Amino acid sequence: MTASSACPCGSGATLSACCGRYHAGEPAPTPEALMRSRYGAFALNLTDYLLATWHPSTRPASLAPDETTQWVRLEVLDRDERDDTGRVHFRATFREGRRWAVLEEASRFVREAGRWYYLDGTPSVTRLKPGRNDPCPCGSGKKGKACCIRA
Repeated sequence: MTASSACPCGSGATLSACCGRYHAGEPAPTPEALMRSRYGAFALNLTDYLLATWHPSTRPASLAPDETTQWVRLEVLDRDERDDTGRVHFRATFREGRRWAVLEEASRFVREAGRWYYLDGTPSVTRLKPGRNDPCPCGSGKKGKACCIRA
């Protein structure tokens, strides 16, 4: 993926104009911007960024790269920011090989020293079984057989 590629977060902007600048070190201005950039980091396997934006009180010691998961769609369902706390409820569609699923999470964020951090979330994963004639789970609007679902 290049800086002129579409940002994985689905904003419609290029990576460099969207989440790429946060991946390069610019602080995300809102909890939603941080959540979108973290989604992009998962899609791009930027584990160092994920750890750096995870609050130290809940951050794991390490994250292994995940070459098997392909993140294909992000939907922000709700967001809220008050003073130094924030919440973002999102749905992320992904596939592992031929298996599709949706991760839905209500994430909590905290701002310290002017930077937002992911604190924690309540995730749930639902397996999808899209048919060839169903709309593609990637959100393209095409039938699955004409897009991401191959027989």
